[in-house]
Amino acid sequence: MRCDFADLLLHSYFDSELSSVDAEKFGRHVERCADCGSELVNLDLLRDRLQLAEIYEAAPASLRRKISAEIRPKAQTTPKSQPLLWHWLAAAAALFLVAIVLLRMSPGLRNDDYQAELAAEIVDAHLRSLQPGDVTGIASNDERAVKGWFDTKIKFALPVHDFTNHGFGLKGGRLELLEGRSVAALVYERNGRLINVFVWPTPGPDKSPRTGSQRGFQWVDWRQDKMEFCAVSDTAPADLEQLRQLIHSNT
Repeated sequence: MRCDFADLLLHSYFDSELSSVDAEKFGRHVERCADCGSELVNLDLLRDRLQLAEIYEAAPASLRRKISAEIRPKAQTTPKSQPLLWHWLAAAAALFLVAIVLLRMSPGLRNDDYQAELAAEIVDAHLRSLQPGDVTGIASNDERAVKGWFDTKIKFALPVHDFTNHGFGLKGGRLELLEGRSVAALVYERNGRLINVFVWPTPGPDKSPRTGSQRGFQWVDWRQDKMEFCAVSDTAPADLEQLRQLIHSNT
């Protein structure tokens, strides 16, 4: 179950809005609560990605002159109207920011640039999983154990299958952050090579598989039953296609 403190205090703690006493108490809670710790990591990663994305646009000189012209006469005649103008400007800026974020992140507005950026994120996540240390959030080849672990972390039904008899052994799973949201990552092994299968819900219709490669890693992406899948590895493309077919036929 989701920790009750996650909804009550986590965002205030992340934004440094708690009193020193409450912040100290919640900090001690985070040390013992894996769920809140994971949420804080996701928030920190999301903030960094938004900062790196630089989703803002410098105002042209003509707009600044127009705003200045609007402010000066009103300041002389009706001083109380200034806050209304700034409230309007703040609302317009917020709407502009939301429009850019939706343009970048909405599944309905995907294009080739978006697919390339998503593939780059997925390859980065795969590379991180190959670094020394724990590869999985749960290390197990037990389908029920892996599915049970994910059921406490995500809000969609994740298909979990072990395909050892077909040469794809289930190794476990973990959570990853893609497009600013948590997604499931199932880990398989094929002839000593790891394969990550990223899964997340999508409102889009089913689509045929798309393949590609980046930095020596192959990937195949497809949609099925309101879920999007992307398998990535440095194994042979034929291996990824075989795993895709196994997942497709068992989902």
